Amino acid sequence: MKHELTIGKVAQAAGVNLQTVRYYQRRGLIGQPPKPLSGYRRYSPATVDRIHFIKRAQALGFSLAEIGELLELGDGCCADVRRVAEHQRDLVVERIEDLIAMRHTLDELIERCCQGREPAHCPLIETLSKPE
Repeated sequence: MKHELTIGKVAQAAGVNLQTVRYYQRRGLIGQPPKPLSGYRRYSPATVDRIHFIKRAQALGFSLAEIGELLELGDGCCADVRRVAEHQRDLVVERIEDLIAMRHTLDELIERCCQGREPAHCPLIETLSKPE
């Protein structure tokens, strides 16, 4: 396969900065082509696709470690990929439940604040100041 992109062109095409490409290389998420004796390393256009995959997976909440696992699984057993995706979904559900609980707590604190009779006393500040 012909390698035709410099690292700068890969970063630009993928919509990330140069340091992100280098970081993904250090993490083993993308490969680093050998450097010719004279000149620059050349990356395949598939590197850009791989970075797009990484960024989309991050947007879905996958950690870089989990993304590495997905990349290792590649076109392997769908059951293994499903297991990773189900775990991520479960984490998302937990976060949603936590956010809903936080919203209810804030709603209650805001309501208590609205009912406050003393201007120098704020129930919200008082509640947030208490140790857990």
